[in-house]
Amino acid sequence: MKAWQFTGTGKPLQLAELEIPRPDPGQVLLKVGAAGLCHSDVSSLDDPLIGAALAKTPITLGHEIAGTVETVGDGVTGWKTGDRVGVCPTASAAAPGSDGPAAQEVAPGYGHDGGFADYYLGSANDLVHIPDEVDIVYGAMATDAGMTSYHALVVRGGVKAGMKVGIIGIGGLGQIAARVGVLLGAEVHVAEPKQSAWDRARSLGATDVVADAAEWAGAGFDLIVDYAGFGTTTEAALKAVRFDGTVVQVGLARTQASIDTLAMVTSHVNYLGSIGGTKDDIAALYELMRNGDLAPQTNEISFDDIPAGIEDLRAGKVAGRLVARL
Repeated sequence: MKAWQFTGTGKPLQLAELEIPRPDPGQVLLKVGAAGLCHSDVSSLDDPLIGAALAKTPITLGHEIAGTVETVGDGVTGWKTGDRVGVCPTASAAAPGSDGPAAQEVAPGYGHDGGFADYYLGSANDLVHIPDEVDIVYGAMATDAGMTSYHALVVRGGVKAGMKVGIIGIGGLGQIAARVGVLLGAEVHVAEPKQSAWDRARSLGATDVVADAAEWAGAGFDLIVDYAGFGTTTEAALKAVRFDGTVVQVGLARTQASIDTLAMVTSHVNYLGSIGGTKDDIAALYELMRNGDLAPQTNEISFDDIPAGIEDLRAGKVAGRLVARL
């Protein structure tokens, strides 16, 4: 089988010819149908600290995976050949009886070979059924971009019908959250500096769009989710929520930031971090996708174009989510 692999920091993906793996007990072999590309894949290639933390070198990258079950290992129940499934990249880290490894230690593309390949081998515990009505491309992007955005908004943020909600950043994650918020009955507002994305935000059902979240100061939001994370966006969110409102931090464009602690304390702000999600989050997204209510912007490429897609991500040329259909 063919696979695109990391071979060292600063090096481009290398195409390898590998043997098709065989599942051990508790594992499944998938024929990959789609694999999403993520900025964290770029970080794996470029950042020496992340490269050094990968389980092995070379390693097949790709942690947004969907496909069909090819073979099941001994002891696997509930799955059979031909089942359409997505792979939750964080499920094994939270498996009952585990000693709590970090998600990255067990995630595809980090802890073991990922989905930039014809076949993927992983734990049966990580699988989520994809309804027949859901395209395989959506099946892949829901496993990370979708899961992460949904978990921050719904699970951590506790979004409910009637809430006034701000979404900062309408990229690959923010576009999903904005639409989910609308579908769940919230009044959704968007802050996005790229005016080229404003029509997209409105088409998702956003009430209004501003260029800078600082324009929201004193607006009394119940909840703001920051999918950008530039520091300035975080501080703007803290000044825009009501007393006892909530700000959820997802984006990490800056890993350190200065914030107005006076605003956070005097407004009694609940400031939460969010990363990843669960199989339940992915399943909920599939339900929203199956009737067409949730149709995120995707850019499809072929397996052969994955390296070019990585370059486009690195250059900031991608709007929406980039997914390879195999």
